[in-house]
Amino acid sequence: MDTFASRLLGSIATLALATAPIAASAQDAASVGAGAEVGSTQLDLPANAAILGPGDPNVRKPTAVVNGQIVTGTDVDQRIALLVAASKGQISDEEKARLRVQVLRNLIDETLQIQEARAQEIEVPAAEVDQTYARVAAQNFGQNVAAMDTYLTGIGSSPTSLKRQILGEMSWQRLLRRNVAPFVNVSSEEVNEMMARLEASRGTEEFRLGEIWLSATPDTREQVLANMARIIEQLKQGGSFLGYARQFSESSTAAAGGDLGFVRLEMLPSELAVAARQMQPGQLVGPIENSGGYSILYLIDKKAVLTADPRDAVLSLKQISYEFPKGISEREAQTELAKFIDGVRSMRGCASAEQVGETMGARVASSDGIVLRSLPEGIQSLVADLQIGQTTAPFGGIEEGVSVLMLCGRDDPQVATGPNFDELMNQLEDERIGKRAQRYLRDLRNDAVIEYN
Repeated sequence: MDTFASRLLGSIATLALATAPIAASAQDAASVGAGAEVGSTQLDLPANAAILGPGDPNVRKPTAVVNGQIVTGTDVDQRIALLVAASKGQISDEEKARLRVQVLRNLIDETLQIQEARAQEIEVPAAEVDQTYARVAAQNFGQNVAAMDTYLTGIGSSPTSLKRQILGEMSWQRLLRRNVAPFVNVSSEEVNEMMARLEASRGTEEFRLGEIWLSATPDTREQVLANMARIIEQLKQGGSFLGYARQFSESSTAAAGGDLGFVRLEMLPSELAVAARQMQPGQLVGPIENSGGYSILYLIDKKAVLTADPRDAVLSLKQISYEFPKGISEREAQTELAKFIDGVRSMRGCASAEQVGETMGARVASSDGIVLRSLPEGIQSLVADLQIGQTTAPFGGIEEGVSVLMLCGRDDPQVATGPNFDELMNQLEDERIGKRAQRYLRDLRNDAVIEYN
């Protein structure tokens, strides 16, 4: 289910699993005091007992109190659980200990955001949080909310934690829309200048980058570099870049998993542009010093500016699959594979695929509207040059079975026109709102009363 955890990180705006208020009160705990009877024995218990030894190790103590609101160790554990699942459990105990510190910071920030929204009389009804939670379940479990509840509990998280996260994100976004966005202005001249630069760069490459950025001062430099080295090591071992960006990055893109979208190199700080120019999709580079801190870059994709990209073609595909009998030997599998290939070759286009597939004991699945670039990279190269009715070479193995893909339709992309005036203006506004949001949150931290335990 670790694959679902990775998808879930992308299904919601941020990975902040948040605080759950403590229901029990000191008065309730002290209700059995002096004079209380149990059976026929009267207990002589002081109302205010002085504990001389260690407390009950089974009691979960709060980790922090934020303006009077408690953040517990359970809150931290449940938030970490989803990141661990998304990273396929490949997080060392040492890394988890460091992760707890960062997760606590995130929980404190989220609590401050919710508190500020409420102070500004911005409320998010519970029904809206439940609707968003149900949409996330629909994206990952086909409308089955109970299945997602079970999954979250099974990995050590909880539905309450995820709903609290959703509440935090919705509260903060509504607060920014009311108190920040109306005061951000972008002039027409700025947008027109950007459009002219974009047109002048037609045909050059643009890069879709992920970034994790941490601020650093001369005093914190060594600690920040050590933290980044550990993050890079975890990412190379299969950790979720999306999850780590949301947990650690101090950039305004953290909520989007560090995704900068497609950018041209001249829009990047020179240090990042130099590194990105040498990168290939899937490559990780860092730490790179820039803008008062350090960055880790991940190249998601790249393409030419304002030109049609063949990988944006929309395809209609049929997958013809054959499962080998259990316990089959490799020699017998080769014989079965040869029969499968002969059967595929006998197909006369997509119309005959189901009929021929049935006679040879194969399963045929159809899918329309698939964008070529969304396919796994190895499959992209197999499909890219097919003509209608042609099939790929067989792929798979004895355990998982063998498959071919048949191309049944293809809509090639039109020449890209690029973003229009309104889209560019929105992009500039979003960037400025993000920067002001960072300052807003810093002010909330400075004004907060936070007690650590």
